[in-house]
Amino acid sequence: MSKLSIIVPAYNEEKSINKTAEVISGLMVNAGIDYELLFINDGSKDNTWLEIMWQAESNKNIKGVSFSRNFGKEAAIFAGLDNCIGNCAVVIDCDLQHPPEKIVEMYKLWEEGYEVVEGVKNSRGNESAIHKFVVGIFYKIMSNITNIDMKNASDFKLMDRKVIETLKSMPERNTFFRALSSWCGFKSTKLFFDVREREEGESKWSTKSLVKYALNNITSFSVLPMQIVTFFGAFFFLFAVILGIQSIVYKIIGKALEGFTTVICIELLVGSICMINMGIMGVYIAKMYEEIKGRPRYIAASKVNIEQNENN
Repeated sequence: MSKLSIIVPAYNEEKSINKTAEVISGLMVNAGIDYELLFINDGSKDNTWLEIMWQAESNKNIKGVSFSRNFGKEAAIFAGLDNCIGNCAVVIDCDLQHPPEKIVEMYKLWEEGYEVVEGVKNSRGNESAIHKFVVGIFYKIMSNITNIDMKNASDFKLMDRKVIETLKSMPERNTFFRALSSWCGFKSTKLFFDVREREEGESKWSTKSLVKYALNNITSFSVLPMQIVTFFGAFFFLFAVILGIQSIVYKIIGKALEGFTTVICIELLVGSICMINMGIMGVYIAKMYEEIKGRPRYIAASKVNIEQNENN
């Protein structure tokens, strides 16, 4: 019988672990699906890991990995992929905003032959207008960069073992799971869902953290920002040539080119673009430095119900 791995990244989710484990385990048992529920504790500062261990003691299908510190959700997802043993795997948030009953529908679509089942949001739930605006801009940019429709994309998705092994074979440390899982290709379909309200705890995503997340993923997945700077450089070179020809003509006909303010404004504008260019180059150089160091995506400090021979 095929086994389904359910990967649940968790950061400061002590209030959600018990209900998440209870709801998902109940759904799997009722659907007759052989499963493992794999919690990844992303360096939580509360009792998240303690709650995971308690759940694992009462249910051997529940497993856990605990990081030595906070490495981020991307690292947590890949830790789940590294340690899961199912024929397919679903990634779902711990706060149950991703409706867990959709896991059963995803599994049935996988049984029909689909190798990637993308969870797509019908709505984003109760988010601020600013947050929705920033999210919309980010995914519009990512869709244009990747040529993949990232509108209302989410980490909530099912992947066949072939897809999991493909993702695990990618050596880069700076990853963007939502885009990479689509970039891999394979036979895919979409499953639409409505985002629910959190039942416990508070969201870990602020507008500030989302902007940071967006900048990291854009620079990790594309060199478009550097190409934009190159475009601006070419534009201002052309502008400088035109201005230079105009200056020479005025010099020849005996008319001095007036407009000291204009010259200063141009110098300030070009100088600003140069500084932005240097900043963007610095970001990419920093990314290269991180990749060259080859440090692991995460460090697992503890595991529960995971045998050494289960690791892939």
